[in-house]
Amino acid sequence: MSSIDDIFKKPSHPSNIKRKLEPARDPTEIYKAAKLDANGDTIRGKEPTVEDAEDDDVAGPELPPDFEEDIPDDEEGRFFGGGVTKDTTNALDYIDKHENEGAASLIVHLYSYMDEPSNGLARFMASEADLDVEIKTLSILSEHPKLYNEFAELGCAGSLVSLLTHENTDISIDAIEILGELIDEDVEAEEDQWDAIVNSMITTAFLTQLDILESLSSRPSIADRIGQESGIMPWLHERISRKEKRVSQNKQYSAEMLAILLQSSSKNRLRFISLEGVDTLLQLLSVYRKLDPQKDSDEEEYFENLFDCLTCVVDEDEGKDKFIEAEGIELAQIMLREGTLSKPRALRVLNHALGGRGGLRACEKFVEAGLLRTAFGMFMKQDKSLTEHLLGIFSSLLRLLPGDTSGRIRTLAKFVEKDYEKVTRLIKLRREYKSKLSVVEQDISQEKSSLSQDGLDALEGEWLSRRLDAGLFSLQVRFLLI
Repeated sequence: MSSIDDIFKKPSHPSNIKRKLEPARDPTEIYKAAKLDANGDTIRGKEPTVEDAEDDDVAGPELPPDFEEDIPDDEEGRFFGGGVTKDTTNALDYIDKHENEGAASLIVHLYSYMDEPSNGLARFMASEADLDVEIKTLSILSEHPKLYNEFAELGCAGSLVSLLTHENTDISIDAIEILGELIDEDVEAEEDQWDAIVNSMITTAFLTQLDILESLSSRPSIADRIGQESGIMPWLHERISRKEKRVSQNKQYSAEMLAILLQSSSKNRLRFISLEGVDTLLQLLSVYRKLDPQKDSDEEEYFENLFDCLTCVVDEDEGKDKFIEAEGIELAQIMLREGTLSKPRALRVLNHALGGRGGLRACEKFVEAGLLRTAFGMFMKQDKSLTEHLLGIFSSLLRLLPGDTSGRIRTLAKFVEKDYEKVTRLIKLRREYKSKLSVVEQDISQEKSSLSQDGLDALEGEWLSRRLDAGLFSLQVRFLLI
């Protein structure tokens, strides 16, 4: 019987076979080499072996020689790093560096198709859906106001404005939204950046779009240009006059935009007066001489905006003259006697019409129309919402009417009639306002005691506002009247 060694003896191979196998190891030695002792240690065989070096590292490619952890782990292996490798950090730095370049590339890309609005856009997009997407990508420009100058110089602003009249309303809406974002008050743009893009828009006559008119009118210089150099003023004049069965939101918004323009610029007021705007406003308001608009409706806002417009224009001497010629004082008289919502607003208009150096004619007309009785009757009813305007009217009458005229004599007679009851009320009001103002003055004095000179200068405007809220102006008028 053959032994185990004979069975596993290396067989002989022909010499023509080139591949040679390694000699087989003795199975007994292999078995003994793998046998474990009771303690778990391996029993070494007699053959010399190469001991593996202890290596706790995970298998993988070698780290670069200059690798260095930013913040190493602690002794217990907890992770304190930022979670961002150097490669990631470099990538983020690269993105920040070239972010503006990407926005600039977008501008140039769009300009190549928008430089010829008449046919370039049609050539640019085979479908309007793609054009819609491309327009929306301009939203990112509001985050990079430093590119506004380049955007304007390339003519992109004007081309974008041209889309406002696109036959596809979705594209027009997109253009309006983008324009609104670019000039939004929250955009952190410098003065020259904001002016660059706005001036470009103005030259393209986009001002017929009321959705962004309010943002533009926030700058007095721009408000002047809107009223003088564009057709917006005549258009607004026509729009608020258009007859409608029910006041629409567009009509109300047009009246609001007109009020904003008139409040911001004397030049705009004069131009509106030259368009016979005073007569138009009086005709529109005559509807409400006895009838009040529906509460909390577009018509009520429209009604208030018309009064705001009229109040602005009668501040100008030319507006006062037009107001008298169009029988505005007579209309106000009817509203004071029969109106409800129109009463305080009509009184405010009269206060502005009679004030200023050019208010003499209005004061004389006020007396001739018999409004002294109406005004002093309202004064004795002690309605605080009307008192301020009534005192302003009395002050204008006594200051502007000549001493030897019947108008001044009739005004003074109203103060002394019925045992000086009007004068008594004036003195009572003076005491009330003086008491309120003294409390505010005490608070201000305490605040001043703990402030430096720089702090005093910084808070002077705030203190004046608090004094006015407490009735400083009204108190001064009462002293003047008494």
